[in-house]
Amino acid sequence: MFEAAELDHKVTKADYKREEPELRRALLQAQRDLGAQQRFPVLILIAGIEGAGKSETVHLLNEWLDPRFIEVTGFALPTEEEAAHPPMWRFWRALPPKGRIGVFFGAWQTMPILERVMGRLGADGFAARMEEILRLERMLAEEGVLLVKYWFHLSKGQQRKRIRALEKEKETSWKVTRYDRALFERYDDFRAVCDPFLRETSTGEAPWTVVPAADDRYRALFVGRHLLGTLRARLDAPAPPKPPPAKPFTVPPPDRLNVIRALTLRQEMSRADYDRALVEAQARLARATRHKRYGKISVIGVFEGNDAAGKGGAVRRLGAALDPRAYRIVPVAAPTEEERAQPYLWRFWRHVPRPGRLTIFDRSWYGRVLVERVEGFAAEADWRRAYAEINDFEGQLVTHGAVVAKFWLAISKDEQHRRFQEREATPFKRHKITEEDWRNREKWDAYEEAVCEMVERTSTGQAPWTLVEADNKLHARVKVVTTLADMLEAALKRAK
Repeated sequence: MFEAAELDHKVTKADYKREEPELRRALLQAQRDLGAQQRFPVLILIAGIEGAGKSETVHLLNEWLDPRFIEVTGFALPTEEEAAHPPMWRFWRALPPKGRIGVFFGAWQTMPILERVMGRLGADGFAARMEEILRLERMLAEEGVLLVKYWFHLSKGQQRKRIRALEKEKETSWKVTRYDRALFERYDDFRAVCDPFLRETSTGEAPWTVVPAADDRYRALFVGRHLLGTLRARLDAPAPPKPPPAKPFTVPPPDRLNVIRALTLRQEMSRADYDRALVEAQARLARATRHKRYGKISVIGVFEGNDAAGKGGAVRRLGAALDPRAYRIVPVAAPTEEERAQPYLWRFWRHVPRPGRLTIFDRSWYGRVLVERVEGFAAEADWRRAYAEINDFEGQLVTHGAVVAKFWLAISKDEQHRRFQEREATPFKRHKITEEDWRNREKWDAYEEAVCEMVERTSTGQAPWTLVEADNKLHARVKVVTTLADMLEAALKRAK
């Protein structure tokens, strides 16, 4: 991919001065149009050979564009906080919202390439990291992010010449560090790794653009022209049509197991048995979260279920066994304006806990394949691809040492009706019942089918679903606390 970039591309000073003002004006106009449309975000990845003008290009973008609406994030070695989270966490947190431009100076490709060159990552591991990058970029593109990836390139001779020129002048010699010289000594090793990496990760939705970087003026105009053309192509294209409404519910094939109807929702448990079992389960959970190895794992509890199934009560029983300083509850409702301006999983990634902490999601990322599916808030293509994206998300969490405990609390239609009536009749519970709750009962079968497919597609070995029979709240609470205690005790045995 690099041969054309190694040619002797040059731009005269006069030609540069003639073109630069109009190019800057057009880029600023494109940036204003991006902000006015608020249709999509732009993410620019800056990567490539050391000494190829990456920093200068970032400074130039800040100079040419309105700095109020562009944010540059530089990624070096992970900080202590970043290393405590899955590798993609720090990139998710820095994504630009719709209408804005984000620049990642170094991104998800940096560490895999460096580790491969240094021999700390084998061929299989490198291939797995490339596949992870491809999945992320594909998902961002499908969420509407305009990904613009620049690889700044110099031939070995051009890089040697650049380093010598910088070292020769007193004013610029500081720019060449011992690290830069060490990387130059391994130029051939980097070339052997980067060439196949760029070929494998240059896709239709997120291609790499190799920037010839030997001549500063040519490099600047090349990036400016390309960025302008890419922006205008997306800005001037017709807006995509609104997603069609959800398809009507259809009865699943007869041979398909309905996992909800297979449950015995009424499980008997006396108050005395409940009090004894709950205290025992809470004690186990408390001991697990105070274990010396607990600081090596994080815990993510996901609570979904029918309306009035008792999620809040189960969560409170969990909390009673925990140090309030070491856990938090994230209630998930309809997305805010800030959240709608980001890819779907962004609002969940930013709440991922570090080791030694527990986060409970009261409703979660499964809203895309439940309420958004049934109510028609998400296009069919979007909620269908969400299964794979969710499995990938949870897989990254588990690989990094998280315990992902997912609970679906199921109640019968009759029991839900009884609880709705009880809420309406009890003054301090009346706020829990809304017209929307009653309306959702009309789509009971559609929600049930969505739940069954959700469990089938996302109950994995790494993050299985626990189906909780919840017509009896006492049984449900004990099962939730006991299950989480079981999962933490197993994780502590695996922790080193």
